[in-house]
Amino acid sequence: MRTPPRTTPPARPAPTGRALVGVLLAASLALAGCGGADDAGGGSAKSAADGAARSAVDGAGRPAGTAGNGRAGETGPARAPKSVPSAVIRTASLTVEVKDVPEALDRARTTAEGAGGYVGQESTTRDPGGRERTRVVLRVPTARYDEVLTALQGTGRLVERTAKAVDVTDQVVDVDSRIRSQRASVARIRTLMDRADKLSDVVTLEGELSSRQADLEALLARQASLKDRTALATITLSLSGTPAKKAAKDSTPGFVDALSGGWHVLVTLLRWIALALGAALPFGALAALLAALWLRVVRPRLPRRPAPATAAPGPLPSAPPVADSSGEPGRG
Repeated sequence: MRTPPRTTPPARPAPTGRALVGVLLAASLALAGCGGADDAGGGSAKSAADGAARSAVDGAGRPAGTAGNGRAGETGPARAPKSVPSAVIRTASLTVEVKDVPEALDRARTTAEGAGGYVGQESTTRDPGGRERTRVVLRVPTARYDEVLTALQGTGRLVERTAKAVDVTDQVVDVDSRIRSQRASVARIRTLMDRADKLSDVVTLEGELSSRQADLEALLARQASLKDRTALATITLSLSGTPAKKAAKDSTPGFVDALSGGWHVLVTLLRWIALALGAALPFGALAALLAALWLRVVRPRLPRRPAPATAAPGPLPSAPPVADSSGEPGRG
């Protein structure tokens, strides 16, 4: 028997074309979805899409390891992440009781300036008891912070101390990254303005450029503030005078105390009487003046009323004669 020849099935094509089309489609969708985001987000999405496209091309045409230099089996050296120095904001508050406030304040100024710092703010007050109080804000380099703090505590008796350290490394890194992205965005807008032909495009780009420059200036101001607060520590020093010690007294009053108290009461009473007389004197003077005007000016000019006439008294009535017992009228 003759055996029929064995036929070999045709080889299937490598699925590189389908993988390439799928990856490119995903990259296009990612770019379309991130088109309305800001420059930083758009840049990262675009980089991711470009990386996916490059990976797809490498997978279709050559191994992924040859993306760097085009040689199979060779990969570039891995880059180690840059170490970012820590950024810490240090603040402290001290309350110290001293014998001589001006002298202690001079020592604090000398200590801060000797460490490379300066006096930021100063205020001096005096309480009702006569004690002088001074509040001074010192800015010193962070490297000399502990040294200056220890020296200020030794100026007198420490009453209160608070210290705080806040790590803002993440904020510094974030602000620096946003500044780089914003500067690149401003540069792109300027390039588009140079290529724009229509007036409407120029106006739109100018508005966008102003907005992005304002954002860039705000980021630069924040960066300067973080740099200042991390480079110089802030120490608030409050200096107060030592209270004078009063001698203990016997609380029981004596004869001299009673006499002094009585004299004080008498003087106070006389003072109040004098004050009352002084307050009433203007009213008395005004009343006397009005009375004098009435008696000397007004009253003489008034018409006098006639005195009422009085009737003359008549003869007194006489009693009738009384008859006696003989029948003859008696003699009067």
